[in-house]
Amino acid sequence: MTGGAGGTYVPRAILLDLEPGTMDAARSGAFGQIFRPDNFVFGHSGAGNNWAKGHYTEGAELVDSVIDVVRKESENCDCLQGFQLAHSLGGGTGSGLGTLLISKIREEYPDRIVTSFSVMPSPKVQYLAKRVLGARGNIVTTAL
Repeated sequence: MTGGAGGTYVPRAILLDLEPGTMDAARSGAFGQIFRPDNFVFGHSGAGNNWAKGHYTEGAELVDSVIDVVRKESENCDCLQGFQLAHSLGGGTGSGLGTLLISKIREEYPDRIVTSFSVMPSPKVQYLAKRVLGARGNIVTTAL
């Protein structure tokens, strides 16, 4: 948290997604106004629950702007100790862009702690994957 105007505190957080809809929902939600508007980073097309799109294509286009925001927030710290990432292991943004972002942060800040809080997909998502993918769904849900 950083001190804001009028004695308020602003979270030192970066919210990101590869599609703008979730960022719009977060911004218009109950706590959306406490975050810095510059720290909402989003793409335009999404990763479509595809790790490779989140890591190699859509995410690769966005990761440099995310690192710029990380760098800006890091420069405002008195004593930067590390980073905490909360991301999903399912889908393309949390898993694909999440792993890409972790590796970029490790490159930029090799002497800082990186802690990852990973969220597993719900059984409903696994059921949907099995239903859509058929027999191959077992391979996908086992890997999740």
